[in-house]
Amino acid sequence: MSKTHQAIQFTAYGGSDVLKLETLPVPVPGAGEVLIKVLFAGVNPIDWKLRSGAYQAFMPVTFPSRPGIDVAGVIEEVGPEVATWKKGQAVFGLARGGYAEFAVAKATEIAAKPETLSFENAAALPVGALTAWQLVEEAGVNASHRVLVQGAAGGVGLFAVQFAKLRGAHVFGSASGANGEFVRGLGAEPLDYAKGVLSVKNLDVVIDTVGGAVLESSYALLKKGGVLVTAAGQPSAERAKALGITAKSVGRGPATSLAIIADLAAAGKIRVEVQKAFPLAQAAQAHELSQGGHGRGRILLKV
Repeated sequence: MSKTHQAIQFTAYGGSDVLKLETLPVPVPGAGEVLIKVLFAGVNPIDWKLRSGAYQAFMPVTFPSRPGIDVAGVIEEVGPEVATWKKGQAVFGLARGGYAEFAVAKATEIAAKPETLSFENAAALPVGALTAWQLVEEAGVNASHRVLVQGAAGGVGLFAVQFAKLRGAHVFGSASGANGEFVRGLGAEPLDYAKGVLSVKNLDVVIDTVGGAVLESSYALLKKGGVLVTAAGQPSAERAKALGITAKSVGRGPATSLAIIADLAAAGKIRVEVQKAFPLAQAAQAHELSQGGHGRGRILLKV
């Protein structure tokens, strides 16, 4: 195997133009790790938030920094103390520096790719689906609930809609008018956010994937005793208490759920939507598309 590979890295905070395709040494897996030959890598909002410096106060990066968390590919090498995987296995999951031909992952943070699931769709799952899974779990969604997913067509929202539906809930989904039919196809009753979503009131659960003004507008939609969960901000405990609701910030769920999610996707019980797959060299354009918002589904890099 070549000792060098192509990888995206950046050496300073800035716009998408700081992302450079470089020839770098192939990383070496340590104890409990595997080296993956990456076929597809996912692009997530956290990637460009870290790159821009928006998170530097609480999540500073060390330069040079190599972005990318979601990957799907084939195991190239196993590190010491790894008995669960072997070279040649098709896998997907969470890695370090995924925008590259090769990336290292913890052996516990990947799952086997089902044969009926494409590498492309597998790479679209990890961060988005694990975050959605955790949002639905933390909200305690059940079949008696009326649930609103804010940002229902996006990379997290599309999975949150489907996981809530799998639990039997009546789901509404806010999205742009252009994405209304897509949201309906996921199983939610679409609401055009441009027209406001105040037509739905007394909800049991609001799942927010947008943050900002959308998060702020969500408190008033819940009935007393309702639950607001967000993956895109820090809700106000004081405001929630005054309204008699529960509000909490939720992060990505554990990688142990990857296998369950993969089986649901392979069985056609959840739909995976890829908005666009860019060549690795066009990582900057992929970031620009992600930053634009109002997308539909996931954004990938094809390595």
